[in-house]
Amino acid sequence: MKETSLSSLFDLGNKTAIVTGGAMGIGFGIVYRLAEAGANVVIADINEEAGSAAVKELNNKGLKASFVKTDAVDEKQVRDATNFAVKTYGSIDILVNNVGIYPLVPVMQMAPSDFEKILAVNLKSAFFFTKAAGEIMIKQGKGGKIINITSIDAVHPSAVGLAVYDASKHGLWGFTKNTALELAPHNIQVNAIAPGSIITPGTGADKPPSPDMEAILKKFLEKIPMKRMGDPDDIGKVALFLASDLSSYMTGSQVIVDGGVLLS
Repeated sequence: MKETSLSSLFDLGNKTAIVTGGAMGIGFGIVYRLAEAGANVVIADINEEAGSAAVKELNNKGLKASFVKTDAVDEKQVRDATNFAVKTYGSIDILVNNVGIYPLVPVMQMAPSDFEKILAVNLKSAFFFTKAAGEIMIKQGKGGKIINITSIDAVHPSAVGLAVYDASKHGLWGFTKNTALELAPHNIQVNAIAPGSIITPGTGADKPPSPDMEAILKKFLEKIPMKRMGDPDDIGKVALFLASDLSSYMTGSQVIVDGGVLLS
């Protein structure tokens, strides 16, 4: 057995990561851990104010990060973001497809435009970034890591109003498995993280949640064996595991991080 030190297993020095939707919430939790492990991190996010603030926070702590304003459903902007990463840091070694939305709209009340937007942000963006970053990884010839942020909704339905969100996450899990097959010959590992309920700005961490969302969160908390909601860092730590050499023999896997809720 080849002996490798624990510190080197976690070391992401000289590697470059792109994290979509990395300006806040789960995305920033992932960005922080990857940067802490030594990676150059590019935050690709549509929110310029939050993205710039995130980079400033990281840089002030001596961590390496840059921001590129990106609409993840615009293929040209996605290409520009991946080119920015290569131009700035010399390579792309890790991609985290994190960006996602979850508007609470029952199917019977949903407009076609709502349906299309959810699928575009949650699924098409992963296709655009995987293709753009994957091409660069293949050309570099040194492998890579792609991590897709799905949801426990990819394996179990959630609440009424999230049918299309659930469909998008089921789709992303299928996309993960198939691209893992396609990219394995290039030593590019594709895995997923399926979070349970994580406290983020989108779930009301920075403001009171809507009555509908509050009711969903209360009901959800009752099902969690660990009796707490997750934190973005709970996902960040698992992302670091999948981005590092600790997961060197994993591809096409989905790691569920839900406090045990699926057990109930």
